[in-house]
Amino acid sequence: MRLKRWLYLLHRWAGIALCLVMALWFLSGMVMMYVGYPKLTPAEQLQGLAPLPAQGCCVPLEQALQAAGLDKAPTQWRLSSVAGAPRYLFSDARGKTVVAVDARSGARITGVDEAQAVAAAAHFAGDAAARSLGPVQEDAWTHSRALDAHRPLHRVAVDDGRWLYISGVSGEVVRDASLTERTWGWLGAWLHWLYLFRGGALNAWWTDIVIWLSLAGGMLGLSGLVVGIWRWRFKGRYKSGSRSPYRGRMARWHHILGLLGGTLALSWVISGLLSMNPWKVFEVQGLKPDRQAYAGGPLQAGAAPPADLVLARLAARGFEARLLEWRRIGGAHYVWAQSASSARLLDARGEVVPGLDEASLVTAARAMLPGAPLLQRQWLRGYDAHYYAREAHTMTGQRERPLPALRLMFGDALAHHIVLDPASGAVLQVSNSRQRLERWLFAFAHSFDLPQLLALRPLWDGWMLIFSLAGLGLSLTGVVMGWRRLRRSPAQAPGQQA
Repeated sequence: MRLKRWLYLLHRWAGIALCLVMALWFLSGMVMMYVGYPKLTPAEQLQGLAPLPAQGCCVPLEQALQAAGLDKAPTQWRLSSVAGAPRYLFSDARGKTVVAVDARSGARITGVDEAQAVAAAAHFAGDAAARSLGPVQEDAWTHSRALDAHRPLHRVAVDDGRWLYISGVSGEVVRDASLTERTWGWLGAWLHWLYLFRGGALNAWWTDIVIWLSLAGGMLGLSGLVVGIWRWRFKGRYKSGSRSPYRGRMARWHHILGLLGGTLALSWVISGLLSMNPWKVFEVQGLKPDRQAYAGGPLQAGAAPPADLVLARLAARGFEARLLEWRRIGGAHYVWAQSASSARLLDARGEVVPGLDEASLVTAARAMLPGAPLLQRQWLRGYDAHYYAREAHTMTGQRERPLPALRLMFGDALAHHIVLDPASGAVLQVSNSRQRLERWLFAFAHSFDLPQLLALRPLWDGWMLIFSLAGLGLSLTGVVMGWRRLRRSPAQAPGQQA
């Protein structure tokens, strides 16, 4: 009996402390089903870029690299445009360093001023009217660490209601935030991810705050399930004729909603906790796939096809390239050229090729895990539980998941799977056994994102909304009861509302 009493007290006072947070999580989660945190998807980026000129575009790659002046050779080479003018962009594999070079003059871009940022934004938005909102180091819509190499950012408003964020380093548009995203975002992602603790005095503790609040929420949910089952009479009834002992309306609804939706509510809280990778539980020690080995060595300007040659060959085919990316795969150089709606792969001679064959992909991928046996090859012609696409507004919606794709399963200690794109040669996905477990414990448990379920919309929406509303009702009844408990004077009898 003492254990039960302590569990009742734990649930009561944890609920008083946390039910409002839980209610806000459920409410914001429903918003995020339809409006996500602002991002710039690859498709949005391509739509805003100008076609690259077919003639007289660019200085040679060797000259641009020399002007970049990097101590270490960059691993990512791109040719894009800013305000309609071609620009080389060099960065490392993680995007922590970005250097821009004017492709026509060969001069390194040393900074982007306000006027240049407005011009870049206006051109990106289709020559829309634009006005500067001033530079910003980080604001509510730019907390992503992927933007760190571009800070400070220029924030520019365009007349369609969007805010465009311009890199202070390269002049690129690196994020757009629509009016809808900025309006609903306060009630959605900003609230859900507790971004009120980001960017201020508590910024250094944001991760710990989210982890410990989620852990406390899990304890609240688990104790509530146990108490709810203990107090429900599966056989017989209380004197009131009900199977629940609570006479007050709020307490009874809290009890019933907890029994109906408490398990799912608990799984959402725990899966949200796991999304933070608390205490690095999903990180493992061991050999990791070497992407440089997949490339077969660093990019070499002398062996890579020149930009002018590539653009001329594409123009002859009626292809208006907006973005070029140089790649090395298995020791051979290629260029991945993208227009607003399609893409082409060109080899070192500047000739368009249909893609890479299976043998070439397998040979390059084996070098990523030397000595590890290749257990299975699997061609993916449809999405499955581990390789699938989400809508653009979702947390992983910016990830490109083309089909068909080749999955290679290795027999190393971490059981790595590597998914490759035969059209471009890109490494699309790398996962080990621990990361695939995380996929189930976080992504599936948090959003039921199996492709088969997502294809059943609006049934999927109904499932998610009904149980989210149940969780919201469970939390709000707890808020009301907690408020009444705190307002009650010590002289008042505890009654049935406890």
